[in-house]
Amino acid sequence: MRRIILLLMATIALLTVSDMQAQNEMRTSRMRVIVDNDFGGDPDGLFQLVHQVLSPSAEIRAIVGSHHYEDFFGNLGSAAFACQSARDLLRVMRCDSVPVYAGAEGKFADVNTPLPSEGARVIIAEAMRDDPRPLYVLCGAGLTNIASAYIMDPRIAERISAVVWIGGMEYADLCRNQLQKQREYNQGIDPVASQVVFNHSTLNLWQIPRDTYRQALYGYTELWRRIGSAGKTGAYLMNRLAIPFERMHGGLGETYILGDSPLVLVTALQSPWEADPSSCEYVIRKTPFLNDTGSYVENPEGRPIRIFTKIDTRLMLEDFVSKIIGK
Repeated sequence: MRRIILLLMATIALLTVSDMQAQNEMRTSRMRVIVDNDFGGDPDGLFQLVHQVLSPSAEIRAIVGSHHYEDFFGNLGSAAFACQSARDLLRVMRCDSVPVYAGAEGKFADVNTPLPSEGARVIIAEAMRDDPRPLYVLCGAGLTNIASAYIMDPRIAERISAVVWIGGMEYADLCRNQLQKQREYNQGIDPVASQVVFNHSTLNLWQIPRDTYRQALYGYTELWRRIGSAGKTGAYLMNRLAIPFERMHGGLGETYILGDSPLVLVTALQSPWEADPSSCEYVIRKTPFLNDTGSYVENPEGRPIRIFTKIDTRLMLEDFVSKIIGK
């Protein structure tokens, strides 16, 4: 009898996974995305990439590997290394068809001189391509490549629905937690590029600042139990995540921030009708100036910016866990 019950449970599980895959195949993409991230750095970018690949409503038109700091727990900070990390992950997922392009290897010296790269050129090409679906450029690192693309061809600002950026310091009047004094991690990768996007471009910007993306906080044990046991891809992700935890000898505590995953939440997981990240909270105000320290200066003449203040962590994690099973 016990064997029969176990067999029935296994059959139901297989049918559930099969049914989910069939449902995903029935969904068509209603938006385009370009994913720009430093996949060789903090592993949260790899988690975001997996979730993005498994979300059929947002077609990934290109993946851009960005440079970051010179060293992150022994990882090289180059765009080339980021690209290799992305390709390794896609190979595990058996998804080699998604194109990966290298972003610039350096950072801006001034606000007028772009850093041309494959990544910047593919952003321009996709923005200028005729396609009725909205295009989102999802930036989980510095803003080098989108800033370069804008300087190279400012027309892309009218063709990109939004640049979604994980980055920037807290806003004093919006922050619900303690204000941090140090420069935010992603903004610090290329401070001048950030100033190009905020102060000099006309790009429509959706910002998820530090105090908001830090809400994507999950227990390390929970991630191992739910994602590490979900299949080959989940195990690969958790093994990559184990590296910084091991090298810090327990100094990172018991939690991890999936800080780049809100990029999936606010795009692929928008509401079905009147599409919008309706389960999240945000404000719309004038885009501030970014000064040389990464702090904000009020700009009454600025264009509108959408600043996310709260993210739907339940939807984000549960959707991810459900999609990665068996992968």
